[in-house]
Amino acid sequence: MTARGAIALALVATLAGYVVAALIDVQEVVGAAFVLAGLLGALLVNRRELLSLVVTPPLVFFCATLFVELGRAFGSVSIVQSLALGLYTSLTRGAPWLFAGSAIVLGVAWRRGLRDNVRDLREELKAGAEVPRPRQPFVPEPEGYFEPKIYGTPRGED
Repeated sequence: MTARGAIALALVATLAGYVVAALIDVQEVVGAAFVLAGLLGALLVNRRELLSLVVTPPLVFFCATLFVELGRAFGSVSIVQSLALGLYTSLTRGAPWLFAGSAIVLGVAWRRGLRDNVRDLREELKAGAEVPRPRQPFVPEPEGYFEPKIYGTPRGED
Protein backbone atom coordinates (compact mmCIF):
# COMPACT_ATOMS: atom_id res chain seq x y z
CA MET A 1 0.00 0.00 0.00
CA THR A 2 1.24 3.50 -0.71
CA ALA A 3 1.39 6.24 1.89
CA ARG A 4 -1.44 8.04 0.12
CA GLY A 5 -3.56 4.91 0.35
CA ALA A 6 -2.85 4.55 4.06
CA ILE A 7 -3.67 8.22 4.64
CA ALA A 8 -6.92 7.86 2.69
CA LEU A 9 -7.75 4.75 4.71
CA ALA A 10 -7.28 6.65 7.97
CA LEU A 11 -9.39 9.57 6.74
CA VAL A 12 -12.25 7.38 5.52
CA ALA A 13 -12.17 5.25 8.67
CA THR A 14 -12.25 8.33 10.89
CA LEU A 15 -15.18 9.79 8.95
CA ALA A 16 -16.95 6.43 9.17
CA GLY A 17 -16.26 6.45 12.90
CA TYR A 18 -18.02 9.82 13.17
CA VAL A 19 -21.03 8.41 11.31
CA VAL A 20 -21.21 5.31 13.52
CA ALA A 21 -20.72 7.42 16.65
CA ALA A 22 -23.67 9.61 15.64
CA LEU A 23 -25.83 6.55 15.00
CA ILE A 24 -25.12 4.65 18.23
CA ASP A 25 -24.26 7.71 20.39
CA VAL A 26 -20.88 6.38 21.54
CA GLN A 27 -18.16 8.95 20.89
CA GLU A 28 -15.27 6.57 21.54
CA VAL A 29 -15.94 4.90 18.19
CA VAL A 30 -14.28 7.81 16.38
CA GLY A 31 -11.03 7.44 18.29
CA ALA A 32 -11.01 3.68 18.04
CA ALA A 33 -11.57 3.83 14.27
CA PHE A 34 -8.76 6.38 13.93
CA VAL A 35 -6.31 4.30 15.96
CA LEU A 36 -7.16 1.05 14.17
CA ALA A 37 -6.87 2.67 10.73
CA GLY A 38 -3.53 4.21 11.68
CA LEU A 39 -2.25 0.86 12.92
CA LEU A 40 -3.45 -0.95 9.81
CA GLY A 41 -1.92 1.71 7.57
CA ALA A 42 1.43 1.54 9.38
CA LEU A 43 1.48 -2.24 9.02
CA LEU A 44 0.57 -2.30 5.33
CA VAL A 45 2.40 0.71 3.88
CA ASN A 46 5.54 0.22 1.79
CA ARG A 47 8.65 0.55 3.91
CA ARG A 48 10.13 3.30 1.78
CA GLU A 49 7.03 5.46 2.43
CA LEU A 50 6.95 5.20 6.21
CA LEU A 51 8.28 8.71 6.72
CA SER A 52 5.39 10.20 4.73
CA LEU A 53 2.87 8.24 6.77
CA VAL A 54 4.26 9.06 10.20
CA VAL A 55 3.76 12.82 9.90
CA THR A 56 0.11 12.73 8.80
CA PRO A 57 -2.10 11.40 11.66
CA PRO A 58 -2.71 14.81 13.27
CA LEU A 59 -3.62 16.31 9.91
CA VAL A 60 -5.94 13.41 9.06
CA PHE A 61 -7.74 13.68 12.39
CA PHE A 62 -8.09 17.45 12.07
CA CYS A 63 -9.40 17.27 8.49
CA ALA A 64 -11.98 14.63 9.38
CA THR A 65 -13.10 16.63 12.41
CA LEU A 66 -13.25 19.86 10.42
CA PHE A 67 -15.37 18.21 7.73
CA VAL A 68 -17.82 16.78 10.27
CA GLU A 69 -18.08 19.96 12.32
CA LEU A 70 -18.52 22.08 9.21
CA GLY A 71 -21.46 19.87 8.26
CA ARG A 72 -22.95 20.28 11.73
CA ALA A 73 -22.41 24.05 11.71
CA PHE A 74 -24.42 24.63 8.53
CA GLY A 75 -27.63 23.87 10.39
CA SER A 76 -27.09 26.48 13.09
CA VAL A 77 -27.78 30.22 13.24
CA SER A 78 -24.15 31.27 13.66
CA ILE A 79 -21.96 29.07 11.47
CA VAL A 80 -18.63 30.49 12.67
CA GLN A 81 -19.50 30.24 16.35
CA SER A 82 -20.92 26.75 15.98
CA LEU A 83 -17.89 25.62 13.97
CA ALA A 84 -15.42 27.02 16.50
CA LEU A 85 -17.22 25.47 19.46
CA GLY A 86 -17.67 22.14 17.67
CA LEU A 87 -13.99 21.98 16.65
CA TYR A 88 -12.88 22.84 20.17
CA THR A 89 -15.14 20.19 21.71
CA SER A 90 -14.35 17.44 19.20
CA LEU A 91 -10.60 18.02 19.18
CA THR A 92 -10.49 18.16 22.97
CA ARG A 93 -12.49 14.96 23.25
CA GLY A 94 -10.33 13.27 20.59
CA ALA A 95 -6.92 14.41 21.87
CA PRO A 96 -6.12 11.21 23.81
CA TRP A 97 -7.06 9.13 20.77
CA LEU A 98 -5.00 11.38 18.52
CA PHE A 99 -1.93 11.02 20.73
CA ALA A 100 -2.42 7.27 21.04
CA GLY A 101 -2.88 6.85 17.29
CA SER A 102 0.15 8.99 16.48
CA ALA A 103 2.30 7.09 19.00
CA ILE A 104 1.18 3.71 17.66
CA VAL A 105 1.88 4.73 14.06
CA LEU A 106 5.30 6.05 15.08
CA GLY A 107 6.12 2.92 17.08
CA VAL A 108 5.09 0.50 14.35
CA ALA A 109 6.87 2.54 11.69
CA TRP A 110 10.02 2.67 13.81
CA ARG A 111 10.03 -1.12 14.11
CA ARG A 112 9.41 -1.51 10.36
CA GLY A 113 12.37 0.65 9.32
CA LEU A 114 11.60 4.33 9.80
CA ARG A 115 15.12 4.78 11.13
CA ASP A 116 16.53 3.75 7.72
CA ASN A 117 14.22 6.17 5.93
CA VAL A 118 15.39 9.04 8.11
CA ARG A 119 19.03 8.06 7.57
CA ASP A 120 18.54 7.92 3.80
CA LEU A 121 16.87 11.32 3.81
CA ARG A 122 19.73 12.83 5.80
CA GLU A 123 22.29 11.39 3.38
CA GLU A 124 20.38 12.72 0.38
CA LEU A 125 20.10 16.17 1.93
CA LYS A 126 23.76 16.19 2.92
CA ALA A 127 24.85 15.06 -0.56
CA GLY A 128 22.68 17.72 -2.16
CA ALA A 129 24.19 20.44 0.03
CA GLU A 130 27.79 19.41 -0.72
CA VAL A 131 27.49 19.25 -4.50
CA PRO A 132 28.56 22.62 -5.88
CA ARG A 133 26.35 24.02 -8.55
CA PRO A 134 28.16 24.62 -11.84
CA ARG A 135 28.66 28.30 -12.54
CA GLN A 136 27.76 29.56 -15.93
CA PRO A 137 30.59 31.50 -17.55
CA PHE A 138 29.88 35.07 -18.59
CA VAL A 139 29.21 35.21 -22.29
CA PRO A 140 28.73 38.72 -23.66
CA GLU A 141 26.12 39.31 -26.30
CA PRO A 142 27.38 39.63 -29.87
CA GLU A 143 28.22 43.05 -31.22
CA GLY A 144 25.24 45.02 -32.34
CA TYR A 145 22.73 42.80 -30.58
CA PHE A 146 21.17 45.65 -28.59
CA GLU A 147 21.81 48.39 -31.11
CA PRO A 148 18.68 49.82 -32.65
CA LYS A 149 17.96 49.44 -36.30
CA ILE A 150 17.09 52.47 -38.35
CA TYR A 151 14.42 51.80 -40.93
CA GLY A 152 15.33 48.14 -41.09
CA THR A 153 19.10 48.53 -41.51
CA PRO A 154 21.67 48.25 -38.72
CA ARG A 155 23.85 51.26 -37.82
CA GLY A 156 27.14 51.55 -39.55
CA GLU A 157 26.00 50.04 -42.82
CA ASP A 158 24.86 53.37 -44.27
